[in-house]
Amino acid sequence: MSAAARRLGLALAAAGLVLAGLLAGSLLAPGSAAPRPVSPTPPAGARARLLPPGTSLVANVRGQAPLAVYRRPDDARPARRLALGPGSRALLVRARRGRWLRVLLPVRPNGSGGWILAARVELRTDPYRIDVALRAHRLVVRRGHRVVLRTPIGVGRAVTPTPRGLAFVTALLRQPDPHGLYGPWAFGLSLYSPVLSSFGGGPGQVGIHGTDAPAGIGRDVSHGCIRVPNAAIERLARILPLGTPVRIRA
Repeated sequence: MSAAARRLGLALAAAGLVLAGLLAGSLLAPGSAAPRPVSPTPPAGARARLLPPGTSLVANVRGQAPLAVYRRPDDARPARRLALGPGSRALLVRARRGRWLRVLLPVRPNGSGGWILAARVELRTDPYRIDVALRAHRLVVRRGHRVVLRTPIGVGRAVTPTPRGLAFVTALLRQPDPHGLYGPWAFGLSLYSPVLSSFGGGPGQVGIHGTDAPAGIGRDVSHGCIRVPNAAIERLARILPLGTPVRIRA
């Protein structure tokens, strides 16, 4: 692995739990669960016919240029140009209108969305989704209607709560020490801490990761991230594509 590749990634905040900055490790996407390509130009209203129940549509942004994001379809000028990292160019699609896609954005405030041109992306289906129940300290992964993983989790403390709402997986990072604070793998999510505007030199991005302290599983222990047992994060790293939706509820 090159020195440049080792420098890519997100840094997980101390005692963990909030993704931020740069962390040594490889920015990787799991190959075993590559989503299925979809025609980039289906007619308006065709999305429901394209997707089986429980399946999501993911837009993989082409090229390395910043992505033009519009407030409304057919606006003359973009509202912003979003710079996406080399390993985080998958966006969750929420709606389609002709040549336009409404996508969830990995920015503050949580739940932000915008319209992009379908010509800038390659569309793929994703059969997986993650449901997180905070009070129950439980994470469930489904493929379609089938549960493929159910695991207890550690979540944010009352003063640094795990944010709720719909998000998606933005990045997957192999950790340099599989027995360290964050276990062997860490997923970045499109959510940010509701109380920490910055942490550990980064923007307070929340993630799902392993742990070297399994006693914290089943408790409110983190700065906002979701801790899972290392065996569970190993399995998730093998199957989950970037862009997978994550629903976090109380």
